[in-house]
Amino acid sequence: MIIDAHQHFWDLSRGDYAWLTPAEGILYRNYLPTDLIPTLRENGVIATVLVQAAPSEAETRYLFDLARANAFVAGVIGWVDFEDPDVEPRIEGLIQAGAGMLKGLRPMIQDIADPEWVRRPALDPAFEAMSTHGLVFDALVRPVHLPPLRTRLERHPQLQVVLDHAAKPQIRTGEFETWAREMQAIGRGTQVHCKLSGLLTLAGGSAHPSKDIKPYVEHVFACFGPQRVLWGSDWPVLNAVSEYSQWLRISRDMIGHFAEGLRDDVLGRNAERVYRLKIPPA
Repeated sequence: MIIDAHQHFWDLSRGDYAWLTPAEGILYRNYLPTDLIPTLRENGVIATVLVQAAPSEAETRYLFDLARANAFVAGVIGWVDFEDPDVEPRIEGLIQAGAGMLKGLRPMIQDIADPEWVRRPALDPAFEAMSTHGLVFDALVRPVHLPPLRTRLERHPQLQVVLDHAAKPQIRTGEFETWAREMQAIGRGTQVHCKLSGLLTLAGGSAHPSKDIKPYVEHVFACFGPQRVLWGSDWPVLNAVSEYSQWLRISRDMIGHFAEGLRDDVLGRNAERVYRLKIPPA
């Protein structure tokens, strides 16, 4: 059972993807379910978690529509303004609109100027509401955000958290030590989970991607253990540097090496458990 724990769809005509400009190359086009379905079938992927790509509730509701129309989407990670004074009823509204599809929320922390943002007391109501409703906090962070995130977790010990893209190490430049130290601290000091996703993109289209990402993958498994690692494609962002089948093949090889005997957990069961997914029949 393979579950892709991290993929996106977008339609440029919506106009709420500020980051998505012509400078993004092949990513600057619509990516919709009809583009992904053949790839999922070819690679034996039975379900996905659809993740927000725009900071708007309207996009989250759009993702619900796509999920309802495509049975392979087992859950949605949406967006809400964590600083809105009415954040609690807004979260409840999204839960109702999703009718079981909303599995988590993801503020785009990597794009927020203040690296300490996640510590702000004004965000407490949003995190408390997530804990109350059993929503997962998808943390789109860089290494600089990990210490503030640990502080946030101390205030909400019941909150389920998943790091996107292994907290985005700068693989292209070879930076390792700072990232590794912070990942060890959060991995061994909390119950946070980590997505094995986005690493080929972070390697920047390297000619030897397996070699370049191997120490980072090894460290992820050392810090979190196979039961707290989830596999994701980060499609279609992945398309800028590689192909779905290549990333899945590299992932299988490395999971087999660093999590021998637990490949099925990393490739699917962990995502099913963490996001409380209801997987449709094949």
